[in-house]
Amino acid sequence: MISLLQQHSIVASRHAQAYTRPEKPCMYRTRRRGAVARAVVTENIEKSSKIIGSSTAPFPILVNGCTGKMGRSVAESIISSGLTLVPVSFSGKEKPGGNITIGDVDVTIHGSKERETVLSSVINQFPDVMVVDYMVPDAVNANAELYCKLGLPFVMGTTGGDRELLYKTVKSSDVYAVISPQMGKQVVAFLAAMDIMAKQFPGAFSGYHLEVLESHQASKLDASGTAKSVVSSFQKLGVSYDMRRIRKIRDTTKQLQMVGVPEEYLGSHAFHFYCLTSPDDSVSFEFQHNVCGHKMYAEGTVDAAIFLYKKVQQKANKRLYDMIDVLREGNMR
Repeated sequence: MISLLQQHSIVASRHAQAYTRPEKPCMYRTRRRGAVARAVVTENIEKSSKIIGSSTAPFPILVNGCTGKMGRSVAESIISSGLTLVPVSFSGKEKPGGNITIGDVDVTIHGSKERETVLSSVINQFPDVMVVDYMVPDAVNANAELYCKLGLPFVMGTTGGDRELLYKTVKSSDVYAVISPQMGKQVVAFLAAMDIMAKQFPGAFSGYHLEVLESHQASKLDASGTAKSVVSSFQKLGVSYDMRRIRKIRDTTKQLQMVGVPEEYLGSHAFHFYCLTSPDDSVSFEFQHNVCGHKMYAEGTVDAAIFLYKKVQQKANKRLYDMIDVLREGNMR
C-alpha cells in the first residue's frame, strides 16, 4: 500500500486545478460593478440586519490589527457583510503607524501606548462597539486586560500569549468574550464531530496505524494545533500515535509538487491529511481538510462578533464563549 505522501504527490496537480477554477465567477462579478454596486451594499445591510435579528443600523466593529493579513481580511469581511468598520486600529509598535484604506474606509493606526485613551474615545462615539483582536501573540494578555478593564465585548482570534492567564482574566471580569484559536466554522465543526465520535466509540480503531501530514506557510514553525486536536481524538479511538511524528511540510517546493498547494497560497494555507490503516493493510480511512487564504477564518470571526452582539442585546450572562457556542447558536452566513 502506497504511503500517505506518495498518494498526495500523485494527486497534487488535481488539487491545484480544483483551487483555480473560480476565476470566471470572479471576472463576472468584476464586470457587474458600477450600476449594481449600490444594490450589493443595500443587500449586505439587509442581510446583516436579518442575521442580527434587529431593525437597528449595523453595529460597529473595531479590528485591532488591521495592518496584518488576518486583521485586514476580517475588516474586509465586516464591510462586505454590511456592518460598520470603526476607522481605528492599533499597531504593535509604540509609535503611530499612519493610515490604511480598507474598502472605502480610511483606518487610522495608533501606537500601542495610545490604546486606552483611544479606546475610551471610541466607546464614547460607538457605545455598542465590538472589538476583534488579531494582534501579535505578545500583545494578547495586555490587550485582553484592557478590554476587560473598559468593559468591551471582544473576540480574540490572536493565538499565543499566556492562555491560562487569558482565560483567568476574562472569567474574573464582567465582560462578554469569544476566545478561540480556530475561527474557521467548518473546521471547528469537524473537530467537534471527531471529539463526539471519540467519546461515543472509544477504541473503535484500536491497532490501526496513523499517518499525519500538515502543510502551512513557512513562517509557522510549530506543528498544527488543529492536527494535534484531530490526533487526540484518534488516540481516544484507540490509535497509538506520538504527536512528534506529525509530518510538517514547510518547504515551498514540496508544498507545490507533493502536497498540491496552489502557488498563490503558499504564504497562506492550512492543508491537513490523515490516513488510518488496519493492521493487515486491508482497510484504510482517509480524512482531509484544506484551507487556502484567510476568508473562512475571517467570516467565522465576523459570525463570532455577531453572536457576541446578540448576547449583549439579549442581556445574556456576561461570560467567556468559544466557537462551539457560536456554532450551536446557528443563523450563520
